[in-house]
Amino acid sequence: MTAAAAGGALWPVEWLDSTAQQRSGIFWRGVEAQHTVATMRLVDSLEEQAVLENLLESSKPPLPVPEQPVPQQPAHQHPEQPEQPERPERHHLLTTPFRYRSPFASRFRRAHRVGVWCGAQTLKAAAAEVACWRWRFLVASSGLENSELHTQHTFFQAQVAGQAIDLSLPPWSTLEAMWTQDRDYSATHDLAAAARAAGVQWLRYASAREVGGHCAAVCNAQALSLRQPHVPQTWHCKTTAQSVWLGRETERFAWTFQPPSPPIAA
Repeated sequence: MTAAAAGGALWPVEWLDSTAQQRSGIFWRGVEAQHTVATMRLVDSLEEQAVLENLLESSKPPLPVPEQPVPQQPAHQHPEQPEQPERPERHHLLTTPFRYRSPFASRFRRAHRVGVWCGAQTLKAAAAEVACWRWRFLVASSGLENSELHTQHTFFQAQVAGQAIDLSLPPWSTLEAMWTQDRDYSATHDLAAAARAAGVQWLRYASAREVGGHCAAVCNAQALSLRQPHVPQTWHCKTTAQSVWLGRETERFAWTFQPPSPPIAA
């Protein structure tokens, strides 16, 4: 039986169980550095900023708790209450996508649904993701089409480890066109929902913007940890209706776009 018969997708339902396995990798992610810049303006020292960051962190919405199967107890036994292990605090760079529900859909997340953390295996592929979304924001914003946007971004690496499926490998790779659709996210939304329900923690897939690159869509924050030592990079970005470039010291990446047709979506 296929998933189409069971719920609307186009892959055999047994693929999820037969291909899911423990995988790990290091992935880059770029985020706009507004948060750090904003808090620095409110304090006079790094110590004060740390206190403010902790206060802000404690006021954020809690992380969603993944559903776990409840073990069945024999009828003659009273269920025990095992001690719950303490979960380590996770950095906001890892948790922000899970705390807030965006009104805008992305490739593996429907609008207003629980978030997905996305990263890329190479710095250039991660920068390409930032460039595309910066460009799309500019051309979609009334009054900004002929402007230049100057932003600052933090790039960092995270370790991803957990139960995963790799869409770049058979049999999933036979449906690659479904995972790289420019406008129609219905297949990837259905797949992400089915994977999450099956206990899959993250998906590895071919980058839609960097030939030969790969990305990760992480559905469960427990699969994430900051790579140590944590050494974030600061990049400056300039966005126009025709191009986007990101630069740092002697490094630079640049992309050109042809409005009004947007590039492949994330």
